[in-house]
Amino acid sequence: MVIGLTGNSGAGKSTVAEIMKKNGAYILDCDKMAHENMQKGGSAYKKIVTEFGKDILHENGEIDRKKLGAIVFNDKNSLLTLNTVTHDIIKKQIINILAKAESRCTVIDAPLLEEAGLIPLCDEVWVVTAKLETRIRRITQRDGITKEAALLRFKNQKSDDALLKTATTVIKHDDDNFEKLEKEVIDLMKSRGIL
Repeated sequence: MVIGLTGNSGAGKSTVAEIMKKNGAYILDCDKMAHENMQKGGSAYKKIVTEFGKDILHENGEIDRKKLGAIVFNDKNSLLTLNTVTHDIIKKQIINILAKAESRCTVIDAPLLEEAGLIPLCDEVWVVTAKLETRIRRITQRDGITKEAALLRFKNQKSDDALLKTATTVIKHDDDNFEKLEKEVIDLMKSRGIL
């Protein structure tokens, strides 16, 4: 079974992925894949440098993700350009991995599951949600950014309502009760016969 796992920043998607991994699921982390593809020599590196210029590079030639992030989180067109470059590469990689996957459950962990064209590869789509205040608190603590910077990041993300339209399952993670979340995820996995 292939499960698409998505949710906005700070909702708890990565925590759900960790629980699933701990319980035998094979996780395809699209953010990690994107970062690997952006590294010098990676599949997306040259295209990104061509699109955004050498000003986004560290002295060692690697892409400065903070500089790139400052550009794309402040401009929807720049974000669209970056996503177009990375999504095609990641989708091809995932298709190749799924063709060889032997796990009972493979999870495509992707904040932009629909935008990357990955939903057709999934048997189910699980969406993780949390209240705005909760997400802001988690993001500011995790990334050491201001509330304003968090809200700016959220502005470029889909609304929960839009995400929920693609969902076959919704996991609400409004509090920070890990045991409750873990039990819910394990119960969901058991109900799907993947645990």
